[in-house]
Amino acid sequence: MIETKVDLASLSLFPATRAQLEESWRRSWPQWGGTLSLTEYLAREADMESMDHAKDGKLITWVLAPRGDPTTLDFMCSCEAFKRSGLVAYPSHSTSKPNSVHEVTCYAIASVFTPPSKRGHGYASHMMRLLHWVIALRANLPKFPEAWGAPPEWVADASEGLFSCLYSDIGEDFCRSAGPVGKEGGWEMRGAVSTIWDVGADEGDDDGWTWLTQEQLNALWDHDAGQINKELASMLTSDTSYEVERPAAFVTFLPTNGVCGFHIPRSTYASDFSMAGGFWGIQSLNDPDTYASWSIDFRPPPPTLIITRLCASEETFPGLIAKIRQVARRSGIGKVEVWKLGEGLRDIAERTGGRTVTRNEHLPQMVWYGPGATGNIEWAYNEKFCWC
Repeated sequence: MIETKVDLASLSLFPATRAQLEESWRRSWPQWGGTLSLTEYLAREADMESMDHAKDGKLITWVLAPRGDPTTLDFMCSCEAFKRSGLVAYPSHSTSKPNSVHEVTCYAIASVFTPPSKRGHGYASHMMRLLHWVIALRANLPKFPEAWGAPPEWVADASEGLFSCLYSDIGEDFCRSAGPVGKEGGWEMRGAVSTIWDVGADEGDDDGWTWLTQEQLNALWDHDAGQINKELASMLTSDTSYEVERPAAFVTFLPTNGVCGFHIPRSTYASDFSMAGGFWGIQSLNDPDTYASWSIDFRPPPPTLIITRLCASEETFPGLIAKIRQVARRSGIGKVEVWKLGEGLRDIAERTGGRTVTRNEHLPQMVWYGPGATGNIEWAYNEKFCWC
């Protein structure tokens, strides 16, 4: 039964209480629980919030609730905001100087959910419009609309973001039309592209490669963050592979602080799946800047090995992808998928049996809170590790 609509001006955005947080999990379980029982789903969510990517205030669940009763369990809708470290690179005006790279605060948005009884009233859209006001640099936002009442209260652990990203499973328009003052200035889509291989039957030896366990991968992310920083400093100001013709800035999340690592326990929670050798990554012994990590996507079946982070040159990529297809095959998985390969690697992927497709789910969308328009910002390293 659909409830009577409540005036949007009477609602605001609040950090969820513990009771509201658990209620948000119970609401979403029927749609997102998959094969997990309610008990397993609640336990998984509780475990996830204690991991590095979420603990110490890095995850806040927000609820849209009445101003006069902000702790009610009858809130309208909810979402999650993960506070992350990212990089922004401003292109150099001189070919002899590197781009200017800075570490910044940014956010990944997830788990936008409205219960069926409260849908059709615009609550989720309003929640997303208000979300900008609690995660962004407010000094860079326009005037708060008077028709919405007072802006949400400022929360110290949930502000100062220079950009935010999300992955939509309900099309592009919903989040794009949720801007900080209305239907303009929301999250814009960037590169919903996947490359997919069947694993094939080829086998090879492991000479020149080292397989990595989950624990060993944790030691790789600081190196990877440095590699990303170095590459951003030398990134070309214009390239045919970019979504933006001449970017005013490049932005990316960093894989550190559990951002890449949490994909493994989340994807395998309460399952009896075992990756061959217990390996979740690989690195070249001859070129330490060639490496990859992965997790498992069980839905829809059959399962897919999905690469969360990949770093390779055009010379080392064929060997790397061959090893990843090999470990997938040894684990009983039939397909390998990677998000947003660069054009050079994409051409090589096609010669190794990969096919590149445009996804209609997990659509990457971003919004920029710095000077200028989101349309002038290039999302670099738009890979699966960014997803949450």
